[in-house]
Amino acid sequence: MTNPRQLAFIALKEVHKGAYADVALDRVLQKFKLPDNDRRLMTELVYGSVRRQRTLDVIIEQLATKKTPQPKDLRTILHLGFYQLRYQQRIPISAAVNTTVELAKENGFPGLTGFVNGLLRQYLRLVEKSSEPLQIPENPVEKLGILHSFPNWIIELWLSQLGFEETEKLCNWMNQTPTIDLRVNILRSSLKEVESAFVSAGILVKPIPHLPQALRLIGNNGAIQNLPGFHEGWWTVQDSSAQLVAHLLDPQPGHVVIDVCAAPGGKTTHIAELMGDKGKIYACDKTASRLRKLKENAQRLNLQSIEICPGDSRNLPQFYNTADRVLLDAPCSGLGTMHRHADARWRQTPASVQELSQLQRELLSHNATFVKTGGVLVYATCTLHPAENEQVISEFLAANPHWQIEPPSFDFADISPLGWLKVWPHQQDMDGFFMVRLRKTKDSE
Repeated sequence: MTNPRQLAFIALKEVHKGAYADVALDRVLQKFKLPDNDRRLMTELVYGSVRRQRTLDVIIEQLATKKTPQPKDLRTILHLGFYQLRYQQRIPISAAVNTTVELAKENGFPGLTGFVNGLLRQYLRLVEKSSEPLQIPENPVEKLGILHSFPNWIIELWLSQLGFEETEKLCNWMNQTPTIDLRVNILRSSLKEVESAFVSAGILVKPIPHLPQALRLIGNNGAIQNLPGFHEGWWTVQDSSAQLVAHLLDPQPGHVVIDVCAAPGGKTTHIAELMGDKGKIYACDKTASRLRKLKENAQRLNLQSIEICPGDSRNLPQFYNTADRVLLDAPCSGLGTMHRHADARWRQTPASVQELSQLQRELLSHNATFVKTGGVLVYATCTLHPAENEQVISEFLAANPHWQIEPPSFDFADISPLGWLKVWPHQQDMDGFFMVRLRKTKDSE
């Protein structure tokens, strides 16, 4: 089977049963070998339909005059049809309509093809009359939530921090197809060398301001492992804002560094590169399968200074008072990377954020004990939620007067007067991140 829309439907059925979108997509792509174009279309349809779920549901609810609930699978087919009509200008209208009707016929709804066809054409008639066929509420939370397909609580959170215009820009940014950034391994190659290897292969890349090892891929370039320099360990995939974290940590050759939530190893390997692979990095994580990935990455990049250390960092007393640098890249809600994880906006809730916030507090207070006097701990998350960021740090500092913030020397991002750094994606054009550098000034009493 090589029909990308049918395969997208199969993957979406799995998502609606609870599978992660990327896992469901990957499973189908492994099973059916598709040409690159079809693979791209299927990926776009799966991620797009998940991302835009709220908007697509509102379209169906406003158009379907019979208020009978549609079977789940029929709704999934309608999601695919409306996603193409509303968001995929390059797909001809007739192709979007006909293939959706065909999907209904082939997947158990031959008696409802007229309903599907009628609903899609009704939407098209509305589009001819108005650039926005939906009836949108005036309330700013509902308005942005429906138009950009986010749950109300996330919109409320952003409005409280940014106001309406900036929140809308952030929504638009989060609904883009994500870019891929590379971090050049300066121990094996150089930015210039990697750039010219890509250009020779006809692949467009551009350097990223303020980041000495970063290149951004432009356009679709096929499988990552087929790109020049991958097997030689010249570079690894890492978003530009994640690259800022190791620079903030500023590890030096000969340091003892503990990366307490290290897998799959993007920041661990970056730390090793910045140290010239001289010193010792203990890479801890409680998930064995993710540590295997870290080991593979370290081997491909030819890094020797990393020692894998399985286990929960809250139960590793051997590290007490031993480290020059500790990185706590804390488990978080991922609200700064929702463009990469299509279903994250539907999986996280205010309750899950509070649970994570509790875990982050525990990790921070345990991991701070690993740092020697005069040493540094960097706390980082890829979320934009104050309960996981500013509040965790404020509470830690209130309870630990022998620690203080050292503001970063970066001059291009949103550094608060208190010294922590927040990367807003729509302003810096990179993943949303929070990071803060803390120095231990003396031993606790």
